[in-house]
Parts: sequence; structure tokens; C-alpha cells
Amino acid sequence: MNDSMTIEIDLKAFENNYRDAKGYHQRAEQFVKEGQRPSLTFNIASVALERYLIALCELYGEMPLNHNYTCLMDSVENVVDLPFDLNKDIRSLDDIFGICSIDDYHHGKPIPSDSVRVLSMCSGVEKLFDQSRIASIRAAAENKLKSNIGAH
Repeated sequence: MNDSMTIEIDLKAFENNYRDAKGYHQRAEQFVKEGQRPSLTFNIASVALERYLIALCELYGEMPLNHNYTCLMDSVENVVDLPFDLNKDIRSLDDIFGICSIDDYHHGKPIPSDSVRVLSMCSGVEKLFDQSRIASIRAAAENKLKSNIGAH
């Protein structure tokens, strides 16, 4: 795993993906409470999960080759320790939702339990974010900005 804080982090991209992931996640949970179609919840939660995974990659400067779940997980597991079952469950989503594959595009039909599974995966991935690392990177970016302003 990569623990170096010296890697160049695109803080703006991280912040956008992290914020959007939380928003999509919250919206998917709202859809469940409102009794929306499970397929709609599944789709929104899947976007949240993808954005969480991209944000995790950005947090550690480890960019995936592709945005399908297998490639995202290949990159994520280089930078954080993942529970085996969570890793396996996320990778299984490519069987349903392989829209980012150039060679094997498909969008299967999720069953109602799939929306519950994806929401659970979102919650599991959300817990993987190291809040102290995020705070350190934000502080370093703020200090860099202040020193650049002071230099002019």
C-alpha cells in the first residue's frame, strides 16, 4: 500500500468526487425511504460507489486504468486495506453493470436485493476514507496557496 504523502494529489478532483459520492449515496438512501423503484436506487447507488472509489484513488494518487469496478478495485486495493467480502462484492457489480467496458458493454437488470447490496457497499467504502489524511492534504493545500499568495 502507498502511504506516501509526497504524491501529488489533485485535491479539487478528490473533493468533487468525494462530495458527489456522498450526495449520490444520500440520494439513493432517500429513494429507499420514499419507496422508489429498486432499479433507480441501484443506479444512483452505483454512481455513488463509483465516485467513492474514484475519490479513494485520487486521495492516494493512484488512478485506475478504467472506471469499471474491477479496474477501480485493482487501484483501490493498492492504497487501502479492504475487507475481502467488500472487495469481492464490488467486483461482482461488473456482472450487472458493465457499462464502462469497451470490450464487454452490458447493463443487466438488477434485482431488488442488488440495490440493498450496493447501498451496503457504499457504506463500507465510505468508512475507508482516512479523515486525518484528508485533513492533512487540505491543510497542506491551504498552506501552499497562502505561501504562493505571499510570494507575489
